Amino acid sequence: MTDTDKSREVKIVHYINQFFAGIGGEEAGGVPVGFEDGPKGPGTGLTGLLKGEGRIVRTIWCGDNRINQETDEVLEEIRRLIEEVKPDVVLAGPAFNAGRYGLACGLVGRMAKEKLGIPSLVAMYPENPAVDIYKQYCYIYPVGEKAAAMRQALPALAPVVVKLGKNGSLGSALEDGYIQSGYRWNEFVERPAALRAVDMLMKRLSGEDPMTEAPLRGFEQVPPAAPVDDLKQAVIAVITGGGMVPRGNPDKLKQAFADRYGVYSIQGLEELPAAEFKGIHGGYDSTWVDEDPDRVVPLDALRKLEQKGVFAHLHQEYFALCGIGTNVAMSKKLGAELAEELKRKGVSAAIYTST
Repeated sequence: MTDTDKSREVKIVHYINQFFAGIGGEEAGGVPVGFEDGPKGPGTGLTGLLKGEGRIVRTIWCGDNRINQETDEVLEEIRRLIEEVKPDVVLAGPAFNAGRYGLACGLVGRMAKEKLGIPSLVAMYPENPAVDIYKQYCYIYPVGEKAAAMRQALPALAPVVVKLGKNGSLGSALEDGYIQSGYRWNEFVERPAALRAVDMLMKRLSGEDPMTEAPLRGFEQVPPAAPVDDLKQAVIAVITGGGMVPRGNPDKLKQAFADRYGVYSIQGLEELPAAEFKGIHGGYDSTWVDEDPDRVVPLDALRKLEQKGVFAHLHQEYFALCGIGTNVAMSKKLGAELAEELKRKGVSAAIYTST
């Protein structure tokens, strides 16, 4: 790319979901692909931060459920809409810690790069499940956990998306701040590794904290629980991250980013009656589980196993929270609290159901 090319305005296509397009929340998760030329939603705030170096030429959106369920058809339509305006770069998100939105952004980012040869930048929280799936295919820039972090995310994204649009690639993850892809490339530098290592060592000895060129990821080792010695003598409990609670949500559990759990009696029940229980989870459409709450808390199936003597008996309470968006630190805290409560109540083992 010539100097003249680098000075021109970067053309950006921005992908967002139905919520940030202003169409609706979970109930609108099935909306089809839509578009509008120019910025929309968070792109409006991003426009001023581009400082005339870049311009959002088209905003594309789709419902999170739609793109994750009808992937091939939706991506083909998005591909066509991107190709029409011939952008320099595709930006997706920020998706923060929204799982399906993150997956959708990853799908779009990968498609833009592989099918159209257009560089892409996806913004999401580092613990979003889509990060590990798509970081090898497109640049993923870290942002905060919740949409409240938008004010911090957009100013950080603006110069990176412009640089990517002008150059077609970014520098190292340490240089440009994106999440490491897991790949390492050889490059020519003025000072060899041995001298750079000595420089770092001397800085450390003098009390400084130089940034390593090759940070290592630490993997936590979680020892498995001991097996149940005799299942026929065991007391089994049910824990669900699917957000199934008594109607009215008496404990006011959060629909996402859980900070506590609820405990609900199932004594005398052969199944969870739909008239009395409802899903409140903010990450999926609860229509089917509201029709049959046993799809999340399988009380009917467990009662049958209990009657057959597969295990001694079912604990008379089940434990519930909404697993979406809960960070690792809070997950550990809640897990430890749950484990202690289960031990106090004489539970031998627990079944965890998700969505």
